[in-house]
Amino acid sequence: MFERPKSGERAVLVHLAAQDETEALVELQELASSAGAEFVATVTSRRHTPDPRYYIGKGKLDELARIVRENEAELVLFNHPLTPSQERNLERELSVRVVDRTGLILDIFAQRAQSFEGKLQVELAQLRHLSTRLVRGWTHLERQKGGIGLRGPGETQLETDKRLIADRIRLIQKRLEKVERQRNQERSARRRAELPVVSLVGYTNAGKSTLFNALTGAGVYAANQLFATLDPTLRRLQLTPSLTVILADTVGFIRHLPHELVAAFRSTLKEAVDADLLLHVIDASDERSDETISEVNRVLSEIGADRVRQIQVFNKIDRVADIEPHAERNASGDVAKVWLSAKTGAGLPLLHDVLEVLFRREVIHRRIHLGPENAGLRARLYNAAQILREESDGTGGWDLEVELLKRDVKLLHELDELQDSISA
Repeated sequence: MFERPKSGERAVLVHLAAQDETEALVELQELASSAGAEFVATVTSRRHTPDPRYYIGKGKLDELARIVRENEAELVLFNHPLTPSQERNLERELSVRVVDRTGLILDIFAQRAQSFEGKLQVELAQLRHLSTRLVRGWTHLERQKGGIGLRGPGETQLETDKRLIADRIRLIQKRLEKVERQRNQERSARRRAELPVVSLVGYTNAGKSTLFNALTGAGVYAANQLFATLDPTLRRLQLTPSLTVILADTVGFIRHLPHELVAAFRSTLKEAVDADLLLHVIDASDERSDETISEVNRVLSEIGADRVRQIQVFNKIDRVADIEPHAERNASGDVAKVWLSAKTGAGLPLLHDVLEVLFRREVIHRRIHLGPENAGLRARLYNAAQILREESDGTGGWDLEVELLKRDVKLLHELDELQDSISA
């Protein structure tokens, strides 16, 4: 068994496909760079079915071993999920660390997570991934066969590690359940305040955080790298003096997003599920945008957010010639696509207007009279509605002009009953 180095940034990338997949290879290079690796060589292979022992064929394995030696690489990154036995066999043959696509993405997430919840989610996904690969780290220990008293220390250590990992997974799940309850309370508070939620979703590096900052001035970290931000951020966006929405920036998606991460980040992605509107941010300069759109919609369907209304926002038009900011409508006459540049600000007023018109439809304008006995209702109106004007009637009551959302059915019903009683 080789001694694993404590660090290893010089990497050889491996991609196997049945046909030419240049985009997939470019994405692997971006993932490697985002993880901090320096890719010194790339090995590609055409193959319809993976080899059960090494994933790649024996001839390609010999070529890979030679390239690793020539470039003094310390790491081999596969653009595919590997079984534990495949990783173990490859490491034995290559004498360097081997990391599959899932492990690479998990490493990036571990570097990016900042919040308590995000760190817990990443650790949970890492432990679930590691639990299937524990045997790899203990193959140098004795593995005797036999009955009671004849089991080797390797098996004992393996069982101990599995138990420790299982205990840690249960502890993290309990902590995440507590955090999720707190998030649900926050969502309930937003629903009580009747503030619509607009969630930004999209492929990683499409410019979601840049757009979020441009609209809200939040100062969220944004960089030209995959998974620059992981933790969801929420800010108020004032569309008009009387109309406010909550804008949520969520984690970016990627092709073949590991199931462990979708499961671990389900509570974070719930911001998209519970939203009133999804702004699907798309890189307009990306030649494979159709593919990324399909991948994002697939993940949205997997988490149950495919039923939420969606507007596609084509960002980065400053990188594309002959495209000006504009909006496109669907057959029903509703805006379905907006073209803009979050970096230059071109088209931002257009998106702002689209959101205002969309949510203005949900606003009801009322003039009402409240008597002194309705002080509690007046206080609730100040919490849930926009007070445009208020005048005292001189007898302890008030004349108000308010705007509130149609979905605040309970409050609207009370106002209607009050007006009916006054009219009667």
